[in-house]
Amino acid sequence: MESSLEFSSSLGSVSSLLTRCRTFKVLVIGDSGVGKTCLTHRLCAGDFPSRVEATIGVDFRERLLDINGERIKLQLWDTAGQERFRKSMVHHYYRNVHAVLFVYDVNRPASFSGLAAWIEECRQNSLGQDIPRFLVGNKSDLRDPSCADNQVSQEFAMIFAKSQGMMFFETSAKNCPNKCGNRRTSDKELPYHQDKVEDIVFAVAAKLKRQKKSASPPMNGSFKIPNKRRPEKDMWTCC
Repeated sequence: MESSLEFSSSLGSVSSLLTRCRTFKVLVIGDSGVGKTCLTHRLCAGDFPSRVEATIGVDFRERLLDINGERIKLQLWDTAGQERFRKSMVHHYYRNVHAVLFVYDVNRPASFSGLAAWIEECRQNSLGQDIPRFLVGNKSDLRDPSCADNQVSQEFAMIFAKSQGMMFFETSAKNCPNKCGNRRTSDKELPYHQDKVEDIVFAVAAKLKRQKKSASPPMNGSFKIPNKRRPEKDMWTCC
């Protein structure tokens, strides 16, 4: 009987090793309305929500991936973009972070300019340059060739990403973009690269797989900022 129990225990240990995975905390930040919630939902659930509420505090979503035989779990922290929903809890967001996604709307230059403030917030919360950072231009499906002057050019975003040591992606959380689209400038068409959402999640996981920093314990659900008077939620149609 003892030998049978020992064998069963041994099998349990092997099974535990086979199912074990490392969990990494990925912070998703950027101005309100750039599509962070829709992007994280697409990254983790594989679909696009037609209607979402403004994030209050932070929501958690997870995605389990197999990277070269190792199970990697990404825990995406979808943070509120509006200061009134995040100010008192900022220091909690940055605790034990393994990677950061900086998200902006390619059709809103102001959201791209706002990245400087988010980078500064990272610095103030002691997030070192050793933490992998990714720049994501969202809503590429809404690019309008006739409004190119009022959009963030891909070339400019790539230069910015390189200067900050970030890996750059441009995508759409709503539509699966082609790898290459076209936009017209004066009398000629210029190609621009579009990434699939899956490209982003696998790039983040592959980068973190190489990190030696210990992973954080998994968490589920959402965390809301306590408030005696619950503010009314703004409704967003996110693309």
